[in-house]
Amino acid sequence: MLIARRADTRARADFATWKMMAKLNGASALPPEAQNFLAIHKKLLDQMSDAEASEATIQEMYRTYYAEMGGAGKAPEVPARSREPAADTGNVTAFRRLPAKKTATSAPNAKRPMPVALIFACLVVVYVAIRYYWK
Repeated sequence: MLIARRADTRARADFATWKMMAKLNGASALPPEAQNFLAIHKKLLDQMSDAEASEATIQEMYRTYYAEMGGAGKAPEVPARSREPAADTGNVTAFRRLPAKKTATSAPNAKRPMPVALIFACLVVVYVAIRYYWK
């Protein structure tokens, strides 16, 4: 079933990509396999609606991909993913950042970070000591 799910996902993603490229007049840049599937889709559009033709083309691609990926026999029917329709209420929710985590620095035994100036002063002392040592 893993091969079937991967083949179905790949077929749906490829079809959406190829269809968008065809809408943007980039169909000539697609590989021959993609052009063949788009030609099948155009033929099916004459016989049925866009949604039905798209699903039929995706199923054809799925069967092809299933065989390419090493699937044995007939490609199994992949259960449809449950998709909840998006509730379009017209409201837009802004992205909210999570509040920053507070560190427990108020504890009496907590170590305070060393100030940057003290670290710099220590480095200067070490540098000067090394310079005098080599002379």
